[in-house]
Amino acid sequence: MPKRILCILLSVLTLSSCHLVSSRTRTYDPAQVNFTATYNPTFDNILYPSMLLALSSYSGDSSQVLFSCSLTAPTSNAVLRIVVDSSALNYVTILQEVLPRRGQQYNFEIPIKWKYDKLYNLRQQGGVDLTFTCFINDEEVDIKNLRLNYRSVNECLLCAIDTARHSIDYRWLFMGYVNEDHPFIDSILTTALQQGQVHQFSGYQKNNAQFVSNQVFAIWNYALNRGIAYSSISCTSNPSKRASTQHIRFFDEVYNSRQANCIDACVFFASIMRKIGLYPVILVEPCHAYLGYYTDKQKKNLALLETTVTGWVNFPAMDRTYAEQHKLTDEQWTKILPYLSEGQRNAWRAGTLSYEQLKLDVSKNLFIQATDYRKEDYEANKKAFLDDNQSRYQMLVVDELRRYVQPIGLLAE
Repeated sequence: MPKRILCILLSVLTLSSCHLVSSRTRTYDPAQVNFTATYNPTFDNILYPSMLLALSSYSGDSSQVLFSCSLTAPTSNAVLRIVVDSSALNYVTILQEVLPRRGQQYNFEIPIKWKYDKLYNLRQQGGVDLTFTCFINDEEVDIKNLRLNYRSVNECLLCAIDTARHSIDYRWLFMGYVNEDHPFIDSILTTALQQGQVHQFSGYQKNNAQFVSNQVFAIWNYALNRGIAYSSISCTSNPSKRASTQHIRFFDEVYNSRQANCIDACVFFASIMRKIGLYPVILVEPCHAYLGYYTDKQKKNLALLETTVTGWVNFPAMDRTYAEQHKLTDEQWTKILPYLSEGQRNAWRAGTLSYEQLKLDVSKNLFIQATDYRKEDYEANKKAFLDDNQSRYQMLVVDELRRYVQPIGLLAE
């Protein structure tokens, strides 16, 4: 064997021998340290990007309570360092603490540094591996891996069952989909002003309940002319036996698709209403949600709005027909007929009512119906809405919850 190759082999063997000796002479025994890394069992090994984004600015957010580590101090005043490796969804995260007492068990919450832009762009489910490495006094002691499934950012957690079999309500996370800072809103307000129902959007500055309702009607009229129709998509493929969830469209998805279910439409309207300084409320019942808004700054008087009523007519389809034929089809006339008074019907037949005025009359009459639609339900369930111990009925006041839940899109835009 050539002398050069022999030297290389001896060198490799020597290095391997040194490594083996070093591994046998560790300072700290992993079995004694008993390092563990765990994910909150309530969430059933499933990561919800919408929750992470919505609670990212809250000091008690989910990224600080989802992951925890425990270990036993092998010596007094040991310096602990836990390193979470980077992944597709997070940056390297480091926790460092001093462990005062030898033999004492310590537990720590690990606030993961998330890649928020990546979380926002997760539109399908997938998996991610997180690696936790424990160091004591700069010596690597143990490594733990967690394999988690993640859901689409459109999937909102509704409730979950904890390990004590208690049901925890999470529908307040709906607030994450309310986005008063969405860039589309300015152009929407400009268009709404051009439609002429109000000359300004100024919230409660006039201290006049009717003016507040007029502003809401202007938004309503815009939505009808935009053609936002009712479309129910709520089911998800979530396999969890502990949690229930719902698919929620973002503001721009409602705008572009012109489709919304009850909660989609609520967050769409609430986003615009909050932008102009109003106080919207989302009223959540079992299997349904509808909108409310305060007509005064003191939050004493609440008006209601069933947003799904926008789907009762289709103004864009009417517009296309009228532009082409200068008349409405019998089918279109039949659809709007219930939302016109006898006088308005006769005026249209007589040719004394313009097409734009006809649409405006339909819009106003539908607005009245949408305002009255849930009054009986609200009165019947009012006590439940105001009862903090009644989780099935939730009264979600957007500006109050904004202290904890922020718009999901802000960190990614």
